Amino acid sequence: MHQVWTLVKKDILLEWRQQYAFYGILLYVVSTVFVIHLMMDKPEEKTWNALFWVIQLFVSVNAIAKSFMQESRGRMMYFYNLVHPVHFIVAKLVYNLVLMCLMSIIVLVAFFIFLSNPLTHFGYFFGMVLLGGASLSLLFTMLAAIAAQANHNAALMAIMGFPIIMPVLMLLNNISRPAFVPVIQQGVPRMFLMLAGMDVLTIALSLVLFPFLWKD
Repeated sequence: MHQVWTLVKKDILLEWRQQYAFYGILLYVVSTVFVIHLMMDKPEEKTWNALFWVIQLFVSVNAIAKSFMQESRGRMMYFYNLVHPVHFIVAKLVYNLVLMCLMSIIVLVAFFIFLSNPLTHFGYFFGMVLLGGASLSLLFTMLAAIAAQANHNAALMAIMGFPIIMPVLMLLNNISRPAFVPVIQQGVPRMFLMLAGMDVLTIALSLVLFPFLWKD
């Protein structure tokens, strides 16, 4: 746990020193939502929900890709001799999860400011925002770790992630729909279990596969 916490603090310190990356993503979020406001003003509930998760997808790609892209080969060699690969990937998973939850809240606030608030159950949707941000962060952290071994090719991460992220986005869209209606729909608990199962599977694959990538 000491190694994991030290690596998380290292990533936080790097993020603090390189604030232009965070502000660049923040500018992307605000400008995108503002353009949607100019084009659609106040979209209907289903469109509002779909747009939210699509923007979440692009924010997660931009926010998480740099977590491995900023690590040079020399620095990775240094970490290889210093820490265990499982500790390293766990630290990346924890840091990206916290970062993505923060970015998810910022996206939600931007939607409320520019696209109004059509929610009936705010607490339910807020929980879904955090859960969805965590799911996206876990998945793209694993993909970024794989892409980092291919000369830090961010395009590879997007290509690999497209067929994998589609069922996750569909689940998040369907699970979050009850937040817009007074009555909770049937089948929601089963979809929650499916999403939780995918998150557990992603964590397990990261812990198993990353040590082999680490050696390469």
